[in-house]
Amino acid sequence: MIVYAYVCGDILHKGHIEALKNARALGDKLVVGVLTDEAIVEKKPKPVMSFDERFDMIRALSFVDCAVAQDSYNPIINLSKIRPDILAESDSHAHIIDPHFIKALGNIRMVIFPYYPDHSSTKLKSKIKEMQ
Repeated sequence: MIVYAYVCGDILHKGHIEALKNARALGDKLVVGVLTDEAIVEKKPKPVMSFDERFDMIRALSFVDCAVAQDSYNPIINLSKIRPDILAESDSHAHIIDPHFIKALGNIRMVIFPYYPDHSSTKLKSKIKEMQ
């Protein structure tokens, strides 16, 4: 079974690792969409790390089988192309996915994992700023 998950990956932290490990445990292959800078700024501030740096870090994780660019914050385009069996989604993003679209793609099952609010790139950036 192929699992699809997606991340910004800006300042990799425990929340990213836990979410992706949990996603990988759902299937035989984990494909991770790494949001491009353009995709990120649809909802968040521009990332600190470049897309290439973020992509290379995610791709290097031993439990990630394949990394792909995700050009929109919403994963629908990649889901249409990849057609995974499972979409691993954060409960902080589940609202952006239209369940009718997921159903139209076939038998994609959406598994929602909890967001890790204590582990976020935004919090890490704030903490770094406070330390200066």
